[in-house]
Amino acid sequence: MKNSLFSLAVAVALLATTHAASAQTATPGLNARQANERARIHQGVASGELTRPEAARLRARETDIRQDKRAAKADGVITRDERQDIRKDENKASRAIYRQKHDGQERRRAR
Repeated sequence: MKNSLFSLAVAVALLATTHAASAQTATPGLNARQANERARIHQGVASGELTRPEAARLRARETDIRQDKRAAKADGVITRDERQDIRKDENKASRAIYRQKHDGQERRRAR
């Protein structure tokens, strides 16, 4: 009886610890923002507002941000400073997408 209660207590403690650790690395806001940025780039290519080289640079920037996010999650905790750095990079990327879409360059359309 004592062994089963001890086992149950250990299992509950492990679940609580695992749940707390996963909560510290959850990034639903960042995930949604990344999806939005990908959609903006895709829409810019489809409409001709972005040239292929512009889109490639913007996608590379988004890839760098995803890698930074993965690195921040690697130790199991995303600190406030890491979140702040990722948000700052996302803000810069978002402004870059806007500027590139509104810079007057258009992709040449095939006739």
